[in-house]
Amino acid sequence: MQKQRVLVSVVGFSDVERHALNTVFRLSQERDLSYAPWAPLLAPGAAVPTTVPQVALVDGESLEAVLSHAKEMPSGQRLIWVGPDAPEHAWRVLQRPIEWAAVLHDLDAVFAAHQVDSGLLDLDVTAPSPLDLDLDMDMGEPGEIVRRAVVIGADEQEGTYLRTRLALAGVAHVDEVTETELALELMERHRYLCGVFNLDDHRIDVWALMRHFVTRNPQALTLATTELAGPLAGWWRRRRVRRDAHRVGITALLERPFQPRQISAWLDLI
Repeated sequence: MQKQRVLVSVVGFSDVERHALNTVFRLSQERDLSYAPWAPLLAPGAAVPTTVPQVALVDGESLEAVLSHAKEMPSGQRLIWVGPDAPEHAWRVLQRPIEWAAVLHDLDAVFAAHQVDSGLLDLDVTAPSPLDLDLDMDMGEPGEIVRRAVVIGADEQEGTYLRTRLALAGVAHVDEVTETELALELMERHRYLCGVFNLDDHRIDVWALMRHFVTRNPQALTLATTELAGPLAGWWRRRRVRRDAHRVGITALLERPFQPRQISAWLDLI
């Protein structure tokens, strides 16, 4: 597939949400289909840009959202609305807290819809899909599971990165857990295709949780992360943690802080 890019006009959103969205944009550059923010040239004397963003992503709770209610959308542009009181011409409507996997899915659907409009695809992807599907339901053939991952012991920044990177890998739901009992409860309730475990979080019994996860999900991608896997750790400590982790049956032991290429190389296998 030739590399394609979708331009997104972003209206509103908090600093935290903007950071998560920028992470989606940055990580998407690794894919054949990527996203980039659309920003008009504002320098004095600069020509008005002729390009029109394919998507308007609008925070319905922002003051600027009023304009999206009032004006018509440019030809070929689609409106993804986040929050209440969406206008009738909104193509997709999402609610908070924002599921970035859903945003990514809708952005992909915008590209597919443009392909349909141009006659390159014979599919009807232009109608909004239901937003109240239960992700825990079996949505496919008997035995098929929801694409779901669990992240154990990650800090806020790591959690945001992993949610975004997993969304790019097509994982629709990510459970982030920092409590042993809740983690065990979720593992009993769900089947996972990926688990990421921070071995440096000493608040919870990560090793026991990782063993239980591998037993429950033998076919899953199981990634353990630790500062002891990095180059600054001593040779003996690196060797010991690697030996112990692989005895549990994990797929790979990765460094903390995260190395994006290292993470991507494994999550692309999902």
